[in-house]
Amino acid sequence: MKICYIADASSVHTQRWVNYFADRGDETHLISSRDGEGYVSSVHFHRLTTLQPQLPVLSKYLDFLVQMIQVRKLVRMIQPDILHAHHIAVNGYLGVVSGFHPLIFTAWGSDILIHPRKNRVWRMLTRYALKKADSITCDADHIVEAIIKLGANPEKIHLIYFGTDIQKFRPQPRNNGLRETLGLGDSPVVISLRNLIPIYNVESLINAMPLVLKEIPEAKFIIAGDGKQRVYLEGLAKSLGASESARFVGGISNDKLPEYLTSADIYVSTSLSDAGLAASTAEAMACGLPVIVTDFGDNRKWVEDEVNGFIVPLHDPAALASRINYLLHKRDDRIRFGQAGRQIIEERNNHEKQMEKAGELYEQLIVSQKMKTRGEK
Repeated sequence: MKICYIADASSVHTQRWVNYFADRGDETHLISSRDGEGYVSSVHFHRLTTLQPQLPVLSKYLDFLVQMIQVRKLVRMIQPDILHAHHIAVNGYLGVVSGFHPLIFTAWGSDILIHPRKNRVWRMLTRYALKKADSITCDADHIVEAIIKLGANPEKIHLIYFGTDIQKFRPQPRNNGLRETLGLGDSPVVISLRNLIPIYNVESLINAMPLVLKEIPEAKFIIAGDGKQRVYLEGLAKSLGASESARFVGGISNDKLPEYLTSADIYVSTSLSDAGLAASTAEAMACGLPVIVTDFGDNRKWVEDEVNGFIVPLHDPAALASRINYLLHKRDDRIRFGQAGRQIIEERNNHEKQMEKAGELYEQLIVSQKMKTRGEK
């Protein structure tokens, strides 16, 4: 197949999706307004122009108009078998104005849950784009429901997860060198990988830390990720007397994530919103960690209390601390939960199997488009 993507090249999700099809031998093109790294050499990259006028608001509209023209020209030049836009807001709109079919969208979450609620224009554009798509994929049941509410044909919607690389993310021995570098020693370790912005509510984990340390004073906390709340959260940890137990390590490259995860004992996500199962949660489960996640979205479809982890209420540091303390005391349960989580990811969220489903969908759409074209003639 000749596949053309319109997507954010800087995202690891885009990289892994595009690389899968390039690696299996499909001619793969990527159109993006951002640069990206880690793509296999056979991927054909097409960088869209972005303008920088004096008025930032005007810039967005001018960029879109310029990119409309570029995308139309690129798609005509590439002549793909299928056009796939990741993230409906902007990328999906560009796919629609290209006039190409078959056109497939992958919803990422905010493009369905947030953008259409901003104003009538966003909602109108999203509804129009969904009707123009030949197929739509997403990775959560509640996203499917939201897409249908926006007027999409339910028969066009397919649940395809981004998936986890279960060979890269797998149970393995601790990296003692990393633990030494971070000053963790033999302490039990809790890890959070969510970015330090309000939607991920890492503040709840910081507020839970003193409650954990009161019972297990040797516990340590790896707070990964960056964001506008970092200084505030570091200050909060200090004000609570927990800064000596916290390790704010900043962003971690995807290649380094497995060694951080397998050097920890528990994974925590305090997010207030996710599309489907967060990638970092899935990766922690694949590495054999018990997980504690907030009660939101599809989390209950992946995490079951006392089977592979715990679900805790939003904005409830006390409940979070209680579950952390339980798991830090119960080594056998940590192992059992971790093994169960790994099995769930192998069976239901294997990246390779999910991409095979995407490939089958591509083939169906291409055949359907050919039949439609012959019928029109």
